Parts: sequence; structure tokens; C-alpha cells
Amino acid sequence: MAEAVLIDLSGLKPNSGKSSPHQILMKTLRAGRSSQAANAKFYFITSCSRSSERDGDFDKRELETTNGSLVREREFETVSNPSLVASLYTIKQKIDEKNLSSIKVIVPMYRKTLLKAFIDQLFTDVYSFEFEDLHMALQEGLVKQSTEINTITTQEFEDIQNEIETYLRSLPPLKGELTIITSPSIPDVFIHGFTTRAGGISYIPTLSSLNLFSSSKRRDPKAVVQENLRRLANAAGFNAEKFYRIKTDHANDVWIMGRKEPESYDGITTNQRGVTIAALGADCIPIVFADPVKKACGVAHSGWKGTLLGISMVTVKAMMAEYGCSVEDIIVVLGPSVGPCCFTLPRESAEAFHNLDPECVRLFESPNPYVDIRKATRVLLERGGILPQNIQDQNQDLNLCTSCHPNKFFSHVRDGPCFGTQIGFISLREGDS
Repeated sequence: MAEAVLIDLSGLKPNSGKSSPHQILMKTLRAGRSSQAANAKFYFITSCSRSSERDGDFDKRELETTNGSLVREREFETVSNPSLVASLYTIKQKIDEKNLSSIKVIVPMYRKTLLKAFIDQLFTDVYSFEFEDLHMALQEGLVKQSTEINTITTQEFEDIQNEIETYLRSLPPLKGELTIITSPSIPDVFIHGFTTRAGGISYIPTLSSLNLFSSSKRRDPKAVVQENLRRLANAAGFNAEKFYRIKTDHANDVWIMGRKEPESYDGITTNQRGVTIAALGADCIPIVFADPVKKACGVAHSGWKGTLLGISMVTVKAMMAEYGCSVEDIIVVLGPSVGPCCFTLPRESAEAFHNLDPECVRLFESPNPYVDIRKATRVLLERGGILPQNIQDQNQDLNLCTSCHPNKFFSHVRDGPCFGTQIGFISLREGDS
């Protein structure tokens, strides 16, 4: 059953002396009263122009006068923006404010394919859409438009993407200016950093604002995440078109760039200039590796499972094997992650950390001891030969607990399944020898 109804009246052309868009809206509302959308919230695209004609401007008091309780029983919104993407994005915000996900779209069939193309770019699989022909409108005095266009051309699709990108670029940053945490341990031959949650355009509370990962389970579409990435790339100075994220599996597989890409991996290494690699994090540790001698770098995503599987040293060994790196030359920086103040595991899982080093676990005798995955990572790196002074995990904001600092970082532990994602990234600058 639809939770929201989007009625698209944009571009309707009434015949002289017959039904106006306002009258068509009334008939559409009355029809919806007995349909599966009877209990839905209604949203309307009334126009794609700020200078719409009077018939395109729907006043709620006027609607109540002509339709009584039918309108008063619903939350009524009119949306009039200069572009279709602006209208749809505004409607998405209103839908998200109410945490709705099932939407019926009542649209003239000749506009369905166009509208669907925009919706596919602006919404994710969290939402479900059902399309219905505005057949009453077409039967009641509107100029008959062409039949439904079932496909759009490659050029039309690119135009839609460009329109969406242009609109998203126009949006102001949320939660302050974009901030990047860097380490003085990594030389300037590399571009690197760790993101916070400020400076992006994601507006959903747990994703706001510089969320850098989109999935079918989140409300942030790829277009929004890509705009966040573009802003990060501009601030950091890397090429967003040569950007690669880890495909997390909470294991210890590493993709050596230039070889066949695995289906999933929690580490990446490269010596290619101008290519930026990134590890995701939202409590798990995003780790960056740099060898200024061999001009190679890597990233790893280290959750508690990956930590125990040794993802950090697997990444180091990949750099040594592929690029001839010496273990004493490799610099390792641990990005912000959940601290031992907030992260617990069942005792049977915490036992492996206790066996690694008792200092990695607090209150071990309790059913859910507190675990320090950062301490465990340092222990494993040092045992693997990384020099203690080449491991940075405490300076500046790197050691802040992601769960304890909601204004700075995203956190799965704190926010639950709809959490946002920050990253640690690194690249070898182009043109440096």
C-alpha cells in the first residue's frame, strides 16, 4: 500500500472551456479516496516553472473549500521548482523526513519514462515505486499527448545525469566546511587523508553530510555520494575519476592494482601515479600505508574480524612482494575508529584479542568485554616488523572514538544500520619523481 502519492501535473495543457489542472487534481484526489492510496500522504509536482499559470498553483484552503475533508485528512504539499530534478529532490526530502518508502506516481504516460529515469538516479532500492496513468485527466479535456515513450536515448540519459549533477553541485554544504585529517608522518609525495562527516550534501541525519558510500539499504543515492566525493577530491587535490574504494568483506583479501580485481577485498595496494585508493570506515579502522622509498601505497579496512585475520600485515606483505618494499620503510597511519570505551564483543570473540595481548581487552570476565582493535592492530604490525615509530595511531584527531564524537564522525555502533561512511585515502602524486 502506498505511503505517499506523487501526482505529476507538469506540462498539462487544458482545452479551452474544459478541465483545468486544478479540476484534474480534484478528480484524481477523489479517485484516490477509494484506491490503495487512500491512507497515503500526497505530494504534487505542480509545475517546472516559477512563473506557472494560476491553474498550476494549488492553495490548500481552496482545495479544502472544494473538496472538504478529503484534503484535511491528508498532509498536502505543493512543489513548484524551475526543474524536474529540483522538484523530485524536494519531494525526496519530504518523504525522507517522514521515513516513507512506498510511493505511487500518478503521471501522464508520455512522461513516465522520463520521470522514471530521474527517479532511478535520485532514489535507491529502499524505495518502491508504482506508476499509474493519469488516464482521467487525459479523458477529461486535456490535450492528448503522445503515447508513452518506452526508452530514452544514450544522449538523453547523459543529459539527465548532467542535469542532476549540475543541480547537486548547486547545493550548499551541510554541517560546516569539509575537513580532512592528515598525518605529518606521510611525506608530500603522497596525497592522503581521513574524512569527517562535514561538508557534504547528504541530509538524512545519520548520513549527514559527507557520506561516501551508497548501497541498496541506504537512502543516499549514488549521485549524492558522487557529489560528496567530487567535493572531497577538489579539497584534497585528487582526481575523482581515478578513485577506487575497497569492496569490504571483513576478511583479509588484498587487491594488487594491475592484477585481476577480486569480487571482494579489504585491502588495495598500488604504485600507479594519480590513482586514489580508499578504505571505508564507520567504527572499523581505515588504514593507509605509504612507502616513500619505493613510491608505493596501500589501504586496508580493519574491523574486528579483519584485525584478527591480519589484514594490516597482509597489506604490508603485498607491498613488499609486489613493489620490493622494505618493512622498515613502510609508514602506517590508523584513521579514526571506535575506541575501547564503546566497542564490546561477546566473551568468546573477545578471547582471541585477549590471547593476542591482554591489554587489548578490558573487563574480560564480563559477558561482553570491551575490545581495543587499535591496540591489537599496532601489536600485529609491530610483530610483523613495522617500526613502532612508523605507526601513527594517537596524534591529532586520529585517535578520537567515532562513536563518542557524533559531530565529527559516522558510527555504526552509535547510529545502527543506517550509518554513514567516512574514508581513509591515499594516492601517489602525478609528476613527482
